[in-house]
Amino acid sequence: MKKAFAATVFLLVVLFALGLHFNATKEREKVRRVPEPYRQIQGSVRDGDTLFAIFKRYKLEPKELFQIKDSSAGIHDLGKLSAGRPYRLTIDDDNQINAFVYEIDDDTLLNVFRSESGFYTEKVPIDYEKCVHHIGGIIRDNLLASIGEDRESALLAMEVSDIFSWDIDFTTDIQNGDTFRIIAEGLYLDGEFKRYGRILAVEFINGGTSYHAYRFEGGGAAGYYDAHGRSVKKAFLKAPLSFKRISSYFSKRRFHPILKTHRPHHGVDYAASHGTPVSATGDGAVTYAGRRGAYGNLVILKHSNGYRTYYGHLSRIAKGIKKGARVNQGQLVGYVGKTGLATGPHLHYEMRAGGRYVNPLSLKQPYGKAVPEERVQEFMDIAGKLNQILASIPVSNHPAHVRRASLAEKGM
Repeated sequence: MKKAFAATVFLLVVLFALGLHFNATKEREKVRRVPEPYRQIQGSVRDGDTLFAIFKRYKLEPKELFQIKDSSAGIHDLGKLSAGRPYRLTIDDDNQINAFVYEIDDDTLLNVFRSESGFYTEKVPIDYEKCVHHIGGIIRDNLLASIGEDRESALLAMEVSDIFSWDIDFTTDIQNGDTFRIIAEGLYLDGEFKRYGRILAVEFINGGTSYHAYRFEGGGAAGYYDAHGRSVKKAFLKAPLSFKRISSYFSKRRFHPILKTHRPHHGVDYAASHGTPVSATGDGAVTYAGRRGAYGNLVILKHSNGYRTYYGHLSRIAKGIKKGARVNQGQLVGYVGKTGLATGPHLHYEMRAGGRYVNPLSLKQPYGKAVPEERVQEFMDIAGKLNQILASIPVSNHPAHVRRASLAEKGM
């Protein structure tokens, strides 16, 4: 009898324990099935996208759209979204927006988040991990193809060409066999390479001549200086446009293809596609913008050093370029065309000094501002360290050799 009772009690205890285990398991399953408090929507702005279109796509509350736009007013215009830029929306259980993050550009995020009093908006810098990249290569056809044709390599190539744009015309001057070495920041997010940052130093050997540029903060602003501490910036750019070839050089006696006679050619003709942008080669003021005989559509700029530059045969003149307007070096002045006496689309670029014709390709320009005297030794020390790194970078045929520097070299 006692044994039967004991067995019954034991069975009840086991069943009770099993019941507890079953219930506990069910509770744990409930916890697993409870939805997360927030979900995230990530995407990139499509061509023609508006914030309203994005909200409609994800069935979000339009009322919150207007609240977010009001919060962002004066900080960033959300009426103008750039195609390809990423965004992220954080949504709660009630399909309400907790946060909206939009990448304005490569350096800045727009951060909109819900607070107790409504939405709050701020601009915040993107927190990249930085390291140093060493890039070296040999020119094959052009700089872009030699560095790499992905987007980030293309941007790096354009920046290098901008740094040396006062000394080298990267469309007409460079030759197969020229070499380049670049020290540049590599910017990473979550261990993934995103883009190149600042260029710290560049060496470019063009036709046997070496050009160097070192980034240095001299005179309160960062700039690029040559091996002697002189700014690489000069009064005039080497050329007024990219993506071209020289179809006719400065000459005292050139056979004119339309007039069928020999006559002086007091400028340089750049053959380029119709509509190619044309830039001012130096700071100046517009003294003429309009139609003029054989020049066709013409822009004339007067520069403070006594020079005048002429931009002829333009298909059209850029907006805002009119007599009296001030222009900056590199500013758009017009577009390549074939107006006036021209057989095909090209830019006629002419330079005069005191009424005298000057060959733009042989112009000897004065050097720009130098590193302040009290900081010359500091500059030379930095340039010396950078030269050691540049000398260690191997050059190779396409594709360019790229090496991510060690942590010890990050201090450059």
